[in-house]
Amino acid sequence: MSENIQRRDFLKGAVTGTGIGALAAMGLFSYSGMRKKLFPQKGRKMVDIGACRNIKVTNISETSWFDNHVLMGDIKGAGGLLVNQYTYNWPPFGNGTGLGKGSYEAGIQQIKDLIPHDLDKAWQIIAKKSVNPENAGGYACLLEVEELSGNKRKFLLDSGWSYKWMDECFKREGIDKMLENREIEALFISHEHFDHYWGLPVTLKYDPTITIYIPEGFYPEGKKYIKDSGHTGKLVEVKNGLYKHIPGMATYVFPVPIICRVYGEQSIYFNVKDKGLVSVTGCCHQGIIQFAETAHNELKYEKDQFHGIYGGLHISPFEDWDPKYDDLVISLRNYGFERIGCNHCTGVLCAKKFISAGYPVVEGSARFRSKDKAYLGNGDVITFG
Repeated sequence: MSENIQRRDFLKGAVTGTGIGALAAMGLFSYSGMRKKLFPQKGRKMVDIGACRNIKVTNISETSWFDNHVLMGDIKGAGGLLVNQYTYNWPPFGNGTGLGKGSYEAGIQQIKDLIPHDLDKAWQIIAKKSVNPENAGGYACLLEVEELSGNKRKFLLDSGWSYKWMDECFKREGIDKMLENREIEALFISHEHFDHYWGLPVTLKYDPTITIYIPEGFYPEGKKYIKDSGHTGKLVEVKNGLYKHIPGMATYVFPVPIICRVYGEQSIYFNVKDKGLVSVTGCCHQGIIQFAETAHNELKYEKDQFHGIYGGLHISPFEDWDPKYDDLVISLRNYGFERIGCNHCTGVLCAKKFISAGYPVVEGSARFRSKDKAYLGNGDVITFG
C-alpha cells in the first residue's frame, strides 16, 4: 500500500469517525514514529565537524532583565513587539525624549567618546535619559573547549545589555582578566537583541581586538555599533547555515525573523568524543525542535546521540503558559538529551515542567539575582563530556 493511500485512509477515518478512537489517537500519532511516514524522506548530510574532548559552560549572566512586567510595559507603550528596538529609548541609546521616541544616532552621540574605556561615566549619562535603565541585565556565557590534544580554548557567547550589570558579572567570574590576558579568542553574538548584544562595550573594554562573529542579518545600526564601541579586531559576518570553527565546534545561523525588528540567530554545536552532540544557544528563536532537527539532518556526531543542551530555549520567557507549550515539553523526550542546562528565556515555569517530566535537568544555585534553583543561574557551571 502506498504512503499516499495510507495518509488518505488515515485522514478519512479521522474526519468521519471511522475506527475506534480515531480522533483520540491523533495526539498519539503526532508524537509517534508513524507520522514520519507521511513526510518526504531526506537523506542526512552527515557533515563531519571533528570532535572535542569536553565542554565547560560558565553562566556569566542569564538575567536579561529583572522585571517582566516593566519590560513588557515598555514594549507595549512603545508600540509593540514589531517596533525597531533602537527606538524604545532603552539604555544605552536613551536620548531623553521618552518611551518609543529614541534613535540609535541620538543615543550613541552622547557616549561615543566614552566607550569602551569609561563605561561608568557613559552609563551615568545614559541612565538619566533612558527608560527604566535599572531593569537592564543581560545574557552571556563563557565556553571552554578542550580539544582531543588536551589544548584548551575559550570563547564568549554574547555580551549582555547593561554596562553596569555586565561589568559586575565579568569581574565576578574573572572574565575581565581573561580578556585582558587574551585568553578568550573570540566573541560569538547569537543575535542582535538588546539583552545579548548592547553590552558589547563591556567586552571591548578589556579586549578591543577580540574577533567577533555575528550572524548574517544585522541591521545598519547593529553593525555601526561595533565600530562605535571601539572594536579594532576582526569582524566576521557568518552566512546562513553551517560554519566550522575548530575541531568539534561549529556554528549554525538560522535565518529567522525575531521580535523587535531583529533577524537571524547564531547557535553552536559541539561534537564531544564518546558522548555525542552538545547544542548551545542564546535564545533559540529558531525553536528547539528546529535546532535539534537541523543537527540530526546536517551533522555527524558521536554515537548518533544528543548528549546535551545549554541556554535559553525560548519557551516561556515571560513566565506565561499556553497549552501548546506542553507539546514542546512532550516532544523534547524524543531527542534523548542526557544533560539539560536551561535558563534565561526558557522560563522558570518551563524548567519546572521539565523536572516534573523527569528530564535530566541540571539545577542551579539561585545566586546573584537568579530567580530559582530549577535552572542554571548566574555563576553556575555545567560540563559536558
